[in-house]
Amino acid sequence: MKKRVFSGIQPTGNLHIGNYLGAMSQWVPMQTEFDCLYCVVDLHAITVPQDPGILKAKTREVTGLLLAVGIDPKQSILFVQSHVSAHAELAWILNCFTPMGWMQRMTQFKEKSEELKGQVSVGLFDYPALMAADILLYETDVVPVGEDQKQHVELARDIAQRFNSIYGPTFKLPEPLLREVGARIMGLDDPTKKMSKSETDPGHAINLLDSPDAIRSKIMRATTDSGREIRFDENRPGINNLLVMYQVLTGQSQDKIEAHFAGKGYAALKKELSEVIVEALRPLQSRYQKLVAEPSYLETLLAEGAARARPLAEKTLALVKERVGLG
Repeated sequence: MKKRVFSGIQPTGNLHIGNYLGAMSQWVPMQTEFDCLYCVVDLHAITVPQDPGILKAKTREVTGLLLAVGIDPKQSILFVQSHVSAHAELAWILNCFTPMGWMQRMTQFKEKSEELKGQVSVGLFDYPALMAADILLYETDVVPVGEDQKQHVELARDIAQRFNSIYGPTFKLPEPLLREVGARIMGLDDPTKKMSKSETDPGHAINLLDSPDAIRSKIMRATTDSGREIRFDENRPGINNLLVMYQVLTGQSQDKIEAHFAGKGYAALKKELSEVIVEALRPLQSRYQKLVAEPSYLETLLAEGAARARPLAEKTLALVKERVGLG
């Protein structure tokens, strides 16, 4: 049997080139090697305030973009988290076996709570327990994540091990899978911070639905540094970030890229990178426009995906309930 992959993506903000390079493009080839479940995690989205109409629209937008990237609903299960109630139900049960101290160590919560000040919800604090439920429901072997989510997968393992030690073998222990190159694409305006969907500065990210002119404009204005040489160097985050994007999109080696740009200026790199991004996103955008032109197709597909995911989730949930004496 193939190993199982589970990964999720929030339907908030605008999906950008960092999401594409760090996660979505990695998910597509996995479909031939693994048994894959891909989830639009709308329950995670409401840990911070959302406009209901926008959240529903973004859920369909993300679904369309995943299909446009190449997620095949015949090969993989693609569904919306809130359509399978077992996610929320298992999250509550896991809450009762997760020490507060484990949650308080979560780096992402600390960062987000500082941003939100007094507006932090219990749901935001509890986010990792819901993510653990997402993963553990499906007997997941591998979770492809960015560096910032690795800690959450490790917590899911800890929770599973704790539960197993109390009630006997119940959960499979998942492993995080990080992309070697491109797992962490940085902001164009501030290359010391990861590119984020929540940033509002229009020059921060290349969004997947940006026009070619918008892409060119954003790349040409991207922050670099005071040096002149075009080479990979993590101590020069601006130019390194642009080169990493170029490397992942072209598939060329670092040595070949550095030789290609030897003696050239930053403008040359930015111009070439812009065109590489435009051409990479052109077929994706074309497929997306065709998909959203038929909203009933997306609705049918999501209903079918939930119908396929639900029995898998409910099987695990039934075992957990039996273990703890519920029902």
